[in-house]
Amino acid sequence: MSSKGGTALSRRSYRLASDADNPKVTGIVNEKLLSDYLQHVFPASGKQGPASAAYRKSLTFQDLGAHLEKLLAEDNVTEDSRDQIEGCLGPLTVVLDHSSGFEGLLFVDDDLLGVIGHSNFSSIRATTCVYKGKWVYEVLVSSQGLMQIGWCTLNCRFNQEEGVGDTPDSYAYDGNRVRKWNVTTTNYGKSWAAGDIVSCLIDLDEGTITFCLNGQSLGVAFSNIKTGPGVAYFPAISLSFKESVAFNFGSRPLRYPYYFYACYLPLQSPPTTDLIKANRLLGYLKTVLSTSIDTQLVERDSGTWQIQGDPTILVTLAHIFNHFAPLMIHYLRLTTAILRHEKSRKYLITFDVLRSVVFFYIKTPLRVKEAGLDELIPTTWWPTRFDKEGKDERDTCEETAEERLRRRAYERGCHRLKKRIEVVEELQVQILRLMLNNKDKGTGEASRYIFLNKFRKFLQENASNRGNPTVLCPPEYMVCFIHRLITAIRSYWDEGKRKSPGSISSEDAYVPPQLFYNGKVDYFDLQRLGGLLSHLKKTLKDDLAAKANIIIDPAEIQASSMDDLDEDEETGAAQRPSGAVAMGGALARPSWLSSPTLGRANRFLSTAAVSLMTPRRPLAPPEKVKVRTLAVEQRTEEDIEGSHGNDGLLLGRPLEEPDQPITEKSLLEILDGVVMMYNLSVHQQLGKMVVVSDDVHEYAVALKDTEEKIARCPSRRLDILEELQKSQKVFAEKLNHLSRRLAWINATIYSKEKMLDVYWLLRVCIRTIEHSDSTGSLFAFMPEFYLNVAMNSYSALKNYFSPSNCMEELPGYEETLTQLAAILAKHFADPRIVGTDIKDSLMQALASYVCYPQSLRAVERIPEEQRMAMMRNLLAPYEQRPWAQTNWILVRLWRGCGFGYRYTRLPHLLKTKPEDANLPSLQKPCPSLLLQRHMAELLSQDKDMAASFLNSVLNQLNWAFSEFIGMIQEIQQAAERPERNFVDTRQLKVCATCFDLSVSLLRVLEMTITLVPEIFLDWTRPSAELLLRRLAQLLNQVLNRVTAERNLFDRVVNLRLPGLESVDHYPILVAVTGILVRILVDSDKHGISRAASVLLSDPCFQLRSIQYLLGEGDAGATSADQKHFSLHTCNVFPSQPTSEDDLCPICYAHSISAIFKPCSHKSCKACINQHLMNNKDCFFCKATITGVDDYTKPASS
Repeated sequence: MSSKGGTALSRRSYRLASDADNPKVTGIVNEKLLSDYLQHVFPASGKQGPASAAYRKSLTFQDLGAHLEKLLAEDNVTEDSRDQIEGCLGPLTVVLDHSSGFEGLLFVDDDLLGVIGHSNFSSIRATTCVYKGKWVYEVLVSSQGLMQIGWCTLNCRFNQEEGVGDTPDSYAYDGNRVRKWNVTTTNYGKSWAAGDIVSCLIDLDEGTITFCLNGQSLGVAFSNIKTGPGVAYFPAISLSFKESVAFNFGSRPLRYPYYFYACYLPLQSPPTTDLIKANRLLGYLKTVLSTSIDTQLVERDSGTWQIQGDPTILVTLAHIFNHFAPLMIHYLRLTTAILRHEKSRKYLITFDVLRSVVFFYIKTPLRVKEAGLDELIPTTWWPTRFDKEGKDERDTCEETAEERLRRRAYERGCHRLKKRIEVVEELQVQILRLMLNNKDKGTGEASRYIFLNKFRKFLQENASNRGNPTVLCPPEYMVCFIHRLITAIRSYWDEGKRKSPGSISSEDAYVPPQLFYNGKVDYFDLQRLGGLLSHLKKTLKDDLAAKANIIIDPAEIQASSMDDLDEDEETGAAQRPSGAVAMGGALARPSWLSSPTLGRANRFLSTAAVSLMTPRRPLAPPEKVKVRTLAVEQRTEEDIEGSHGNDGLLLGRPLEEPDQPITEKSLLEILDGVVMMYNLSVHQQLGKMVVVSDDVHEYAVALKDTEEKIARCPSRRLDILEELQKSQKVFAEKLNHLSRRLAWINATIYSKEKMLDVYWLLRVCIRTIEHSDSTGSLFAFMPEFYLNVAMNSYSALKNYFSPSNCMEELPGYEETLTQLAAILAKHFADPRIVGTDIKDSLMQALASYVCYPQSLRAVERIPEEQRMAMMRNLLAPYEQRPWAQTNWILVRLWRGCGFGYRYTRLPHLLKTKPEDANLPSLQKPCPSLLLQRHMAELLSQDKDMAASFLNSVLNQLNWAFSEFIGMIQEIQQAAERPERNFVDTRQLKVCATCFDLSVSLLRVLEMTITLVPEIFLDWTRPSAELLLRRLAQLLNQVLNRVTAERNLFDRVVNLRLPGLESVDHYPILVAVTGILVRILVDSDKHGISRAASVLLSDPCFQLRSIQYLLGEGDAGATSADQKHFSLHTCNVFPSQPTSEDDLCPICYAHSISAIFKPCSHKSCKACINQHLMNNKDCFFCKATITGVDDYTKPASS
């Protein structure tokens, strides 16, 4: 590279070669010659003193950043020029004061220098004022309508009729009417037009104000203006509807500089320090471009690729632009240009570019002003309407005109921010696409395979050091990296689909199951579904041979056993093949799963000899083809993509896997790494960022509450009013900051595009699990993180991306819900899965799934065989398994059908604090009659299972209620002690949990008796009488403990301790009443007789408990004693089992009460009334609704 007329460096001095005569040559570059070149470009200044070349410190690219920082720091101006000039007050950066210095409605541009009027006559001033000296600013007139431009003091008060120049101490020029204004008005100046520049000059020494139009003075407009102590003037403007201007206070060079105006100064001083730095950086840039260099960096090994001189210059330029372009976008463009050079690209990938994931990071600002968000989003907005539970009511119909304008201005600002961020994201994707190039084989291995090996090493470091956060890649970097990587992968995947139409598209992408067991991909120490990898290889070696044509060398197995699994002999009895069927409970977790040898044993497959069988010659011994698995960084293209007779990563295709090309095998491994990366830290980071949205909500509620208190505050209590107004100001400032920060987070993390990425990853995991599940016992080889990512990504889509983006709008949403429901229903009790943690996660995910109507309907859509198998697993005996989660699932299938069991807020709390948003809240009931029917069929047909299931439920109820009583005794004793005692919050939490468990177990018993009463009342069944007697004993125990007058339960409930809000008479007594009603009222004559006799014959039965329940207490009791709970006085009416057909098909919480005209579809009144506020189309058929009538179910139905 050379430039005529520039300095030309000697070719002899700057030819970096690998000659033996040259001084020290390291593996990549000649250090001395490179140092001479860098010293020439970045010479030390005279401030550091002269130094001879012989004693000058060697300079390399690793040291260049610090060296350049040191050079630039020499020119820092210690004190800003603004501080040295008297007469000006305010921020160094002068902009329009959009927070408090305005009147009316205006639209302010991103840079806070442009403004558009949006009301009758709006006014706004700048953030800086002047009180001494000569000052000037310029205004670009974008429209020629009614405007008054000039100066005002802080005491000026404007309104929709009076603006700048209409009040004392404000002065303005109006080029539309060609007048000047200061309370009164006279002719002045010339008429302006769009595109003209108005200069506003003020001389506070002489007390004059002058205006210029396009550099020509219009003469002194005002003289003898008010000056002196306490008087300072702000630039200001008033403008009518849709008029617009743009200010220049000095942030850019003035169009008509100061020498036009006899030494008037702009309000904003030039950024002296930045200008000096920019000048020096431009000098370095000129030196690089004008230096002729014929550089050749040659590796010591001549068999590898070589790098020419161009990369040296480009990397040098990159260091310059790193300081020259702090917004990073130019730096990314320069990086893209460097990576387009093949040898440079491979050089950078080989070293530390992949480690520097900052290439793909867009930082979330903690300080809004530093990020410029207040300029980009000048108008902020947050929700101002909330329902009784404190949730945001997003009904735009009730917005005022001002609120609507603010919201729309905020949305426009968010859109502008998103567009700017998309530019950076596109550059980052281009960088990744260059790194994933697999066609640049001219100088050795393609870039993609270098990247892939480094990427796998990167994942290994982060997976192996999860307990040491200091060495991990920050999760916020991971979030940005994964989205760019998904975009790049999908683009290459679809390019391959266009070239090979027989392969699948990225929409149907999945990871084939053979990657999990053929040893081509190292999963480090990550757990497999079936346990330890070496154990799986031993127990499933026959399955591998039969299904995947893979044979493990017995000598390798024996060597691995001797090295890693010496403890097998001691724990062999506890270990069972993961393919075996578990009888009577889940497999126990083997002790060697937590062995310190886990890492070496899990890499057993990497050292085992893997071979292929040839099915066409069954009589001959299988020919073993030894596959040597290299370390991650040593793999080549052939190891990944394969060659003739070698399937590469897809070695060992099972018979169940279709023989169809998927895509390039390297993309499959990168996709596998993306799933792993989401599991490592991305999901946790997505959850953390939701805190900002929660903070906005909390501050908005607090601000609204404060404003209501201000409105109610008596006028005589000025002290209270002042404190409330201070709080109001603090809340408003915090909301301004948080709303801008939330806009950034929504654009970079929770946007629609990011949501589609996570959704695509969910579908990849679902298809991968389905393909792996079809292999039978080989499913045990799948890493656990695939199931974790499937559950977590669904949770993220449902909880983190709303309400900005709705999951229901995703393509194929219902089908995906059904596929995930089938996975959860099948695998939560899968004997092939032995890990305790993953089993618990599956159970919790299924419990959450049946809580919501849409996901519950997805469970109901899976095949009947799978539904029956799921219910059979749920009804298995509770011993030796996580019975609490199972019980919650059954309760959620029943809630809404039980006696008094349709509440979403605990009734006893609603009486005291009906609108407290912090009270415990439950999901709206959404019972499943279909799954209840399956449960009834199973319990009716399998008598042994029914008996064992109910025995376990009764055992757990006895334990849970006994623990609860013991704990409230301890709490009561602590409360009665004379000394001040604090009850441990953990103890309170455990106490409340035991109470909730008791209630849920009672509800399961109520469901069982309602659906299959013969289990207790048909004494021809072997265990019916015993079960009924045990049930009566427990019911009497609960009633006696809860209903006794002035008993322990009453005293603890009346303490109203924080943490025990859910503990009250109502939840537990209505559950007991529901059971009693089923066996004593709703049964046939013989059943009622048997139940009554067993209940009355129980030694614990007390008639006063039933009287207490019905409100028939002692007639002579005093009024103080009438505080006990009774169903007679409770306002919450019990609900009978409701048919699914009678529930509103929209909310599944209320009965159908409205019918639409003309289509005759039905819903509850609440749903249709809310819907009609925004839309007139029917929910179901999209016909226009012309009317809504009341609906009452006919008696015959």
